[in-house]
Amino acid sequence: MKSILVPVDFSIQAEYAAKVAAAIAKKTKAKIFLLHMLELPSGVIDPSSYGSSSNTPTALLFLKRAHERFEEFKELPFLKGLEVEDDVNFHRAYEGIISESKKHNVDLIVMGSQGASGLEEILVGSNTEKVVRNSEIPVLVIKRDIDKFRINNIVFASNFHFENRKAFQKILDFASKFGAKLHLLKINTINNFETTKDSSDAIRSFISDFDLGDFTLNIYNDISVEAGILNFSKLIDSDIIVLNTHGRRGLAHLFNGSIGEDLANHAKLPVVTFKL
Repeated sequence: MKSILVPVDFSIQAEYAAKVAAAIAKKTKAKIFLLHMLELPSGVIDPSSYGSSSNTPTALLFLKRAHERFEEFKELPFLKGLEVEDDVNFHRAYEGIISESKKHNVDLIVMGSQGASGLEEILVGSNTEKVVRNSEIPVLVIKRDIDKFRINNIVFASNFHFENRKAFQKILDFASKFGAKLHLLKINTINNFETTKDSSDAIRSFISDFDLGDFTLNIYNDISVEAGILNFSKLIDSDIIVLNTHGRRGLAHLFNGSIGEDLANHAKLPVVTFKL
């Protein structure tokens, strides 16, 4: 892993994300790009009016303040000793994040989220959802402060349909970077039930052409796919959940109803998405 992009809006969630990015950078010797997107009124940032005397001072004021805040942000102790670059762009947030991630050829985007509960909530909400849905680059979503971030156990939850194999090698490479154990997980629900043998055969067929290293194969029954992912992840003390996304379809195909409040806290695990 050579470079990590962290969108920064100077919120506490952005700080949580930067802290995790720093831990990954130390592990993989990666460079960190901190990016702040300035969404100003269109009259201020419109290219045709940007150079006019009425708009330039306003834009420069916001730009100057953003750079000042970055100088403060880069003093956070967990960024010490790392290669860190920051940039401020005038752009809609999610479009700018996608554009800059391609421009810098980053390997991972780490974003903070204020999602309230459940896996779906982590990945739904203005900019985070849009980046997750549209990014060709893996997106790691962080909801809380993680004091000592590590990736020893990864849960990859999937239906193990063959269309999902397209991103599987990237997931294996991700796990390999951390020397992590990969737990393959198929959830069975009442509304979408199949026998343990059929589920096991589907997973084994899915992985037949890949070199997995250290892994486990798991079939778990629960009231919903989401509940099953969260409960299984808690059961094995997973560090991170890996999911595939399908562009415009997002993660909607995974979920069949909301989960109870008692599961909400379990969803605070980091989630990383790989687009198919």
